Amino acid sequence: MNPDFYGDSVRGERVGAYENRYTPWYDLIYYESSVTPGLKLAMRVDKPRGKGYILASTHGWHMTIPPVDADAAPSDEPYLHLHIDMRGRAFSTGKPDCNGLELIDVYDAVRYAQKAYADYLIDPDTVYYEGGSGGGGNGYALAVKFPDLFSAVTALCGISDYANWYENDRVGEFRDELCPWIGCTPEENPEAYRSRSGAAGVRNLMAPLFCAHGETDERVPVWHARHFVECAREAGKGDLVEYLELPGVGTQAHWGRATEEQLAELERRSEANRARSRRPLTVPEKGTLTVLGYLYTKRFAVRLDSLDAVAELEYDCAAGIYRVTGAKGYTLRVF
Repeated sequence: MNPDFYGDSVRGERVGAYENRYTPWYDLIYYESSVTPGLKLAMRVDKPRGKGYILASTHGWHMTIPPVDADAAPSDEPYLHLHIDMRGRAFSTGKPDCNGLELIDVYDAVRYAQKAYADYLIDPDTVYYEGGSGGGGNGYALAVKFPDLFSAVTALCGISDYANWYENDRVGEFRDELCPWIGCTPEENPEAYRSRSGAAGVRNLMAPLFCAHGETDERVPVWHARHFVECAREAGKGDLVEYLELPGVGTQAHWGRATEEQLAELERRSEANRARSRRPLTVPEKGTLTVLGYLYTKRFAVRLDSLDAVAELEYDCAAGIYRVTGAKGYTLRVF
């Protein structure tokens, strides 16, 4: 694990051209958005020495993806690792958002890689996610907005409730972006913040989720991990969540004061969570799920007319019944 992937130390400048680049071990790939025509979406694809599984990652809040170096040695990871550049960053066009359409971009990246890189994959349907900081907040939301996409999820020092994060941003470095990226303050529209917060949809959780946080993290307070864990317990999903809290760890750097042993234990537990979860998941044939703006499963997808809305879905695939309550309008697709 490279802690720099989960901070803000790597900030990229806008690229001048949006073209695929292929090297022996690392590719820069542009793929199409399924929801925003004409958008240029990028990911760096780290290719394994042999066959592996897909591991998708998103970067920190202010960051962008690592560049491609044709002379770099191959990664030691046993994964086809997708480093996904969020919309509006250095390699991708569009406007940044916060757990809105940018998470559908992650879905689109995975779907692209399942086909284009099939020769590198043991099983294209076994997919993992790992992210930290802003990417950890993405992880909490991805796990509940796409409940059967990932076989296991790792969320490190992530945001589980964006209204709370807004209200407790000591420095103000994130609040200034939350307003334009979401389009309002929590006071103006609390549901818009709820629809982007993974803790609000924890009843949907299916994938085993490992989360870790430093006790004294100043930028994303440890409250966020504790809150997600508690919400999972209250929803009867506690057995799916493994939590590691690092005492005395966290400054303006998420892992400030962490020892090499602590970081190694974090990495070990994240990898063990994936190793225990090699099978693809599928949502049950019937049930009740929370829709945070949208909900994608392998059986169906629901997209509310507003990304800022929260609704409930009761469904029975065999009977062809899909009832959405709490939203003014929505679009349903059955696969």
